[in-house]
Amino acid sequence: MTKEEFYDELTKISASRESRLNFAKRVEKDMGLFPYLIEILFKVDDKTSCQAAWVLEFVCADYLYAIIPHLDTFTKNIHRVHLESAVRPVSKVCQFIAKAYYSKENNAFKKLLSPEHKERIIETSFDWMINKHKVAAKVFAMETLFLFGQENTWIHDDLKQILEQDFQTQSSAFKSRAKHILLRMKKIPKS
Repeated sequence: MTKEEFYDELTKISASRESRLNFAKRVEKDMGLFPYLIEILFKVDDKTSCQAAWVLEFVCADYLYAIIPHLDTFTKNIHRVHLESAVRPVSKVCQFIAKAYYSKENNAFKKLLSPEHKERIIETSFDWMINKHKVAAKVFAMETLFLFGQENTWIHDDLKQILEQDFQTQSSAFKSRAKHILLRMKKIPKS
């Protein structure tokens, strides 16, 4: 399938879970399509980038290792994603990466996620937290920041400040997750 054919097919998927999942399975069956997915994802002013983000989330949920060869491109460009329908799945992929990196199991992310990659994910996650984004993107961002904050205490300090400052003005879903994150931060011994 050419990049143009892939793009045309991507424009046809709907927001339904079934549609996104079916397209993700097509990509998983032919991982040669994955670079097209990343390229279209970062055409950030094109609404099809949202469909690419939806599919990326499903592919990464099933096989996160697909993103490893694209970590540089992904982390260098995530800050550019601005359409709300793309921000949420991209923030979730960042959470997947953070969870893999801090997993107890040995995996490729522990070796291949560089300090630069982490820095870009952290910076973008903070941007999602402080800018006007929907609660789902913020929830994934706060989990990502909590995880990365385990080795950089300044992250927890800044995250705590944001959560406490925004607490009263946010939705109940935000408040629920914020309470949970704040409790988890308290349980971490200070060094």
